[in-house]
Amino acid sequence: MRSLHTKEGSNLTADSTEDSESSSKNNSNHSSDQHGAAANMVSQFDQGSQQQQEIQHKNMATSSTTKSGKTLDPKTIRRLAQNREAARKSRLRKKAYIQQLESSKLKLSQMEQDMQRARSQGLFLGGVPGANTSSGAAMFDVEYARWLDDHGRRMAELHGALHAHLPDADLRAIVDDTLTHHDELFQLKAVAAKSDVFHLITGVWTTPAERCFLWMGGFRPSELLKTLLPQLDPLTEQQVVGICNLRQSSQQAEEALTQGLDQLHQSLADTMAGGSLIEDANMSFMGQMALALGQLSNLEGFVIQADNLRQQTLHQMHRILTVRQAARCFLAIGEYHNRLRALSSLWASRPRE
Repeated sequence: MRSLHTKEGSNLTADSTEDSESSSKNNSNHSSDQHGAAANMVSQFDQGSQQQQEIQHKNMATSSTTKSGKTLDPKTIRRLAQNREAARKSRLRKKAYIQQLESSKLKLSQMEQDMQRARSQGLFLGGVPGANTSSGAAMFDVEYARWLDDHGRRMAELHGALHAHLPDADLRAIVDDTLTHHDELFQLKAVAAKSDVFHLITGVWTTPAERCFLWMGGFRPSELLKTLLPQLDPLTEQQVVGICNLRQSSQQAEEALTQGLDQLHQSLADTMAGGSLIEDANMSFMGQMALALGQLSNLEGFVIQADNLRQQTLHQMHRILTVRQAARCFLAIGEYHNRLRALSSLWASRPRE
């Protein structure tokens, strides 16, 4: 009986052990299956992510690949883009230059027709019948006509920029370009003064109404500031003080130049009237002409100094004003001269009895 019990107990123990091992094995297999499924999902996610990265790299490689299959580095891509932009701007400049030449040609043709019409009426633009225009003066007239055409386009661009409320940085670029354009006119006048100063100082290159306000071959800076001041409101107190000081200094410089020119006129008159105008006229003529020529050479300096004063006044105004006030300032200057030119046209076409 004891032997049977032991045997049966062993069998029971063995069966219990086998059941436990089987259950543990089943649990282990189940856990292994779960870990395998999770690892499989991670592997698939990694493969998908890797495929997306490969697609992105492939697209980047395709966008920076030439037709021959060579891959371009970012520096080369930027250089090619810059070259394309430079070529586009070059084409635009070439087109604008051709239009400028065509416009200058039309303007010159119109000037020739006006001169022929004036001669047929017994008049001449310079006020001297039969006077010959020097080559330097004729070249300046052509260049000034071109400058006026360019100035009109800049004024239209400036007007559009103000009404479009462009950012200050973009507007400043247009204003600075307009100021540079005025500087170009002063350079043209400096060259013309060395070639034919009388052409500039008599105002032959301007319209009749503009000549009424001409001072040494251009506008009087103090009078221009007086005209502009009401157009620039509102101004800060500091700006008003700056503009008033600028106007006062301009007036002082104008008075000094005017006095110098008056003295030159008096000296020239004394030279031409010196000696006997009746007796021994031939003997004194050559000496008087040589002295008078030396005095007239100073006239060029007065015109250039007056233009320097005009140029400095514009630059000082540009520094005193804000960018939008400076834009309105240049527009007001352009409109003022446009009205004077329109007045001249109306005067020339007025009905005559």
